[in-house]
This record gives sequence, C-alpha cells and structure tokens, in this order.
Amino acid sequence: MTEFLASYAWLIWLALILVFLVIETLSLDLIFLMLAIGSLGGVVAHFAGLPFLLQIPIVGAIALLLIFTLRPPLLKRLRRGSDPAKSNVEALLGLEGRVVSPVTTTTGSVKLSNGETWTARVFPSALEQKLLPGEPVFVKAIEGATALVEPEPAPPATGSLPSERHTS
Repeated sequence: MTEFLASYAWLIWLALILVFLVIETLSLDLIFLMLAIGSLGGVVAHFAGLPFLLQIPIVGAIALLLIFTLRPPLLKRLRRGSDPAKSNVEALLGLEGRVVSPVTTTTGSVKLSNGETWTARVFPSALEQKLLPGEPVFVKAIEGATALVEPEPAPPATGSLPSERHTS
C-alpha cells in the first residue's frame, strides 16, 4: 500500500485539487481554493522526492497558511464593490413616517416614507405612550410584522444670530 502511495501520490493530490476546485465554484468562499493550492504543494513535494507521509503535513501547513494570510485580504477585496444599500429590516430602521391611526403600546398603524403602511406600537422606552394621527414618527425597531416607533424629536430651536458680513 505504501508503495502505491509513493508512486501515485501526485494523482491523489491532483484528484483532490479537482474536487476542491469544483466545491469552490459552488461555495465561492475561497477556503477550498486555498485547500486546492495546498494540494498543489503536495504535487510539488511528491516530485521533490518527499515521502507521502511528509507530504500530508506540508499540504496542511500550506493550506492553513493561505487560509489565514491570503484569504482575508482577498475576501475584503472581492466584497469591496458590493451593494451598500440596506435591505429588509435594516432598510426600515430609522425610516420616518406619519401616524395613520392612534399608536399605543398595543395597537396602531403608521405610513412610512417609503409608502408602506405598517401596524405599529410605541417603542417601550418612548416618553409619549400614545401618538395621534398625523404625528411624525421614526422606526426604532421591527418586531415581526410590527414597527416599533417613537415620535420624532422636535427640531432644535434656532435663535436669530447676526450674520457676518464681509465687505470688500
């Protein structure tokens, strides 16, 4: 058996490279690509005349080294151009809206600035526990299919500060 491994280890490494590359095309996580490159190190070790039992730790060391050093910057570079737009619940958090029917700690509805009407409840830590129709609100959290809202804070009062004039 060891004679077979010594003679055909390169075929085993090539088969593993092929399997890892196929799996990588399905996962796109770069782990199996690093394992394939590590297996390529096994092919090189075989043709350098190293015994099969020494090729295994070499393959493992190369693969681990690549996974921890090369993979993170590659992933960062690949995801750099991803869509920064928020979606799902993230897109609703902080969204403004108006109360449609009175919102209390148990019931109500709001129309959000994206045009959707949601069932709503007052966020538990809100100072006002009842919001009347027409009041501006913002989404603090989403719980199931219910928006937890708080009244929008009043805009800060701006005093009339004298404007600076520059004369030329």
